[in-house]
Amino acid sequence: MFPILSAVTFIPLIGALIILFVSAKNENAIRIITLLTAIVDFVVSIGLYTDFDSGTAKMQFVERLPWISRFGAEYYLGIDGISLLMVLLTTFLSVVTYLSTWTAVEKNVKEFNIAMLVLQTAMIGVFCALDFVLFYLFWEMMLIPMYLLIGVWGGKRKIYAALKFFVYTMAGSVLMLFAILVLYFEYHSKTGVYTFDILKYHNMGLNPMLQFWMFLCFFIAFAIKVPVWPFHTWLPDAHVEAPTAGSVILAGILLKMGTYGFLRFSLPIFPDAAVSASWWISWIAIIGIIYGALVAMVQSDIKKLVAYSSVSHLGFVVLGTFAFTMHGIAGGLLQMINHGISTGGLFLIVGMLYERRHTREISEYGGITSVMPKFAMVFVIVTLSSIGLPLTNGFIGEFMILLGVFDANRIYAAIAAIGIILGAVYMLWMFRRVMFGEVTNEKNKTLKDLSLREFIYMAPLLVAIFVLGVYPNPILDKMEVSVKNLVVIIEKSKAEARHEVAVAPQPLVAKIEVVGKRD
Repeated sequence: MFPILSAVTFIPLIGALIILFVSAKNENAIRIITLLTAIVDFVVSIGLYTDFDSGTAKMQFVERLPWISRFGAEYYLGIDGISLLMVLLTTFLSVVTYLSTWTAVEKNVKEFNIAMLVLQTAMIGVFCALDFVLFYLFWEMMLIPMYLLIGVWGGKRKIYAALKFFVYTMAGSVLMLFAILVLYFEYHSKTGVYTFDILKYHNMGLNPMLQFWMFLCFFIAFAIKVPVWPFHTWLPDAHVEAPTAGSVILAGILLKMGTYGFLRFSLPIFPDAAVSASWWISWIAIIGIIYGALVAMVQSDIKKLVAYSSVSHLGFVVLGTFAFTMHGIAGGLLQMINHGISTGGLFLIVGMLYERRHTREISEYGGITSVMPKFAMVFVIVTLSSIGLPLTNGFIGEFMILLGVFDANRIYAAIAAIGIILGAVYMLWMFRRVMFGEVTNEKNKTLKDLSLREFIYMAPLLVAIFVLGVYPNPILDKMEVSVKNLVVIIEKSKAEARHEVAVAPQPLVAKIEVVGKRD
């Protein structure tokens, strides 16, 4: 078989190597090579979708070769219905992002495009790896280009934001590495075999205490990446200081690696701990939903407002995941895709405004609709998608999450629904202040409307917004069996817990009779 997963993973890296031999002065050639590389990678990844068997939860397109045999590490790639969608989202958004950087990045163009392509390889590798050493290699690999994107091509406080991003993520990675090593030696103690095969760690039969602590290590690593409240403080700084392309990749793909980690590792490897921890994780997610929305409402910077909206929106994904229902998990996975499209689009729109006015302050705008009518049309569609208007992609994802959470806990669903209302408030309020009213700033009167290039890279996002909003079945069908398999694992864990309680010896109750003496 053609090694399609290796091709999709390493095509961007090959493009980066080609650019190494291109003169830094030939900037247009560098941009063209980067864009063509991304387009080829996306076209090849479509083959994953068309040839994917939706009737099985097993890993597909598997590639397995010996690597570091002494330690049990392998070059082991494979995808199921969960990782398939994340790979497609990565290759799709990468094409859109490279088109948006054509005029936005003017210094160190060669180095910028190499960093972007290396980052793309690392992100796809994370979603495809089925060996813990390989997974961790890709996980750490993506830190370096993202750190450079923020620290070299970022804003005024870029060094602070880059260091904060790196320190937070590295702290979580160290905890995860510790847990991986514990699992590695624990598996050897049970079987006599050293392996980093992720799938073999499913249902290891860890004792409850060890399982809880290992679950907690993984949870913190993924919670930082999402980021879940209260691990979110690195995100607004990283988004505000990152270049537009960095913000799109960060919001569209990198944040999803945390929620993907919950689905790929936390639930199938530590089902008992996940069930016992679900109540406090759900409350953390709910706090993040409300907190992110309230803080977004008071922002004066458009980009920071969109950044805090991510904290709120991804809180829904976490809440749906730990509801452990078909609708909750499937809705969360669909919302991961939707968030990448809508929030990625919002960051692109903010980038367009910043290129024209070099400010992101909401007070600097107003009345732009009369000057940029095409831009206003695109902006309103993406805004309505973000707040979950029916017939847009955001609606079906949030609806499925709330439906799944309602099945598990009605109180959680009722409180989380407040976040949807608040989301509509801050997004529509921001849109009104930026786009309507009179043109109070003279500089706004000369703003240029959407260029052909800008419309070309926004058009795929607009199409995706309406296609997924009206007919999400092509996405839901691919994930259904894999999600059902996760739910079965959790339900089995719950059933075993109930059985243990049922057969546990009941405490003896001594019947005390008080005999009173008569005088």
